[in-house]
Amino acid sequence: MNFIVLRKGPIIAILVTIMVITVGTIWALNSNNSYPTVSISESAGEKQVFQLVTGEFKSETVSGKELEAYRWDPGTIVVEKDIPVELRIYGVNGMEHPFYIEGTDIKGMVKKGEETVINVTFSKEGTYRLICETHETIDRNGPMIAYIVVD
Repeated sequence: MNFIVLRKGPIIAILVTIMVITVGTIWALNSNNSYPTVSISESAGEKQVFQLVTGEFKSETVSGKELEAYRWDPGTIVVEKDIPVELRIYGVNGMEHPFYIEGTDIKGMVKKGEETVINVTFSKEGTYRLICETHETIDRNGPMIAYIVVD
């Protein structure tokens, strides 16, 4: 008669691995603490509302040169095609951010301490860029670009 002998260490490792996978799966499926960048409407066809802010990152190199970059936050949002969208952008960093939404005729200005509200409905699927004209490139403390994904 042959016996299989298992040591306590491998058995514990297998049980811990199974426990971690189980807990991780349960947490992922029941996570109520996530904050998606997708507007969640109570009913189909309801206006999608998104809150954005202007942000700034600052740092200094070893030689003392200051680095600065401006961003929209969140940097990507997902909206539904043919459903009205309301973008509410609050100016936190930077005095003014003149912007446009690529592929549309929408232009505007976000000012520090003020909220700018944009109402739009996207009729074509794709990715639209919200671009700050002041901070379009790295050379101009950017790129300050957010992506609006229409699905």
